[in-house]
Amino acid sequence: MILISIERQKLYLIDGENIIKQYEISTSKFGVGNEKDSFKTPTGIHRVYKKIGEGLPENTVFVERIPYTPEEVKIKFPDLQDRIIARVIWLEGCEEGINKGMNHGVVVDTKERYIYIHGTDGDISKPLSHGCIRMRIKDIVELFDLVHEGDLVVIF
Repeated sequence: MILISIERQKLYLIDGENIIKQYEISTSKFGVGNEKDSFKTPTGIHRVYKKIGEGLPENTVFVERIPYTPEEVKIKFPDLQDRIIARVIWLEGCEEGINKGMNHGVVVDTKERYIYIHGTDGDISKPLSHGCIRMRIKDIVELFDLVHEGDLVVIF
């Protein structure tokens, strides 16, 4: 299980009652929220929907979940900001009307919002993302190998 503390900007990998690993992270600079197009980090109970990037070089950059080399990105996406690097752990909400589906006509679906835990070469000392949970490249590569699709993720 993964626990993500927005207040502490920490991600904890838990096995039973034990913290196996602890990582510094960066959540959204826009705060906390589940609404689509809010660029906020969603809260609640999630699961790992899909892992993307296994075996790829650590400097791989993902654009819409498609891997590119840094050189390709400079040419094809010269203005790309908040780059998604190394690995992608795509999250899916588990709570209908909170982080899954809709709430009074508003999309709150974490999977449809493309919320990931991913690597970055940017700062992670404070909230700076556009909704995702950003990690250092070496940390996301390590975490990626330790988690499985279907694992629980609680963001609070």
